[in-house]
Amino acid sequence: MKSGGAKGAPPRTPPYDQRKEVVALRVLVVEDAARLLEILTRRLRQEGYGVDGAGSGEAAVRMASVVPYDAIVLDIRLPDVDGFEVCRRVRAAGSWSPILMLTARDAVDDRVRALDTGADDYLTKPFEFPELFARIRALVRRGGARRPARLAVGRVVLDPAAHTAWNGSAALDLTSKEFALLEYFMRHPGQALRRSRLIEHVWDYTYQGDSNVVDVYVGRLRTKIDGRSSMAALETVRGVGYRLREDPPAADVA
Repeated sequence: MKSGGAKGAPPRTPPYDQRKEVVALRVLVVEDAARLLEILTRRLRQEGYGVDGAGSGEAAVRMASVVPYDAIVLDIRLPDVDGFEVCRRVRAAGSWSPILMLTARDAVDDRVRALDTGADDYLTKPFEFPELFARIRALVRRGGARRPARLAVGRVVLDPAAHTAWNGSAALDLTSKEFALLEYFMRHPGQALRRSRLIEHVWDYTYQGDSNVVDVYVGRLRTKIDGRSSMAALETVRGVGYRLREDPPAADVA
């Protein structure tokens, strides 16, 4: 008699196979070192992913523009354009596939630049494959939410990575605090933001100064954004604080 448990008992659940939950997912690996690209491709396929490989930045941009990848593993050092530029172009083309940057650089500035350019995560070389797989699984679960590298609200555009901002075609000359304040408004367009909230996020929780500092900086920012316009993009919400209109009016015509 064959063994297999008591008669009528349900079949035993096979050992959990992590690969089953990611089968049919597709990943783009961008790496110019042929040997590493081969290893990454093989290991990811063993995990159950469908994998495409690209050895240059230009190829990666072309492929990402036509295939909605579940994740992109992107090396920073590439022979033509670097990973930062690839990420920027992919996002500019409207692709929101989660991007994991691979880098041999561990400087904070590089990690910040990667995230500000539109990447979702980064991993420093050398890395362990279990960590790489875990990070990819986390990105796949998160999905391709829209996370633009540049913020745009009406005629105002802000680039956190380059630390630049424009009102239409005119560059805005902002102090670091004005820039941080504008960025926070642009990440919450149309919302009435209390002074206390602005202080907590733009200054910090330990700030002990007068809350009127918000009024001062909003006034400066409003002057630089709205100029002599009779209709402000930055509105005062009585009894609450301030709001950046989602549809700021066009500049007044002289």
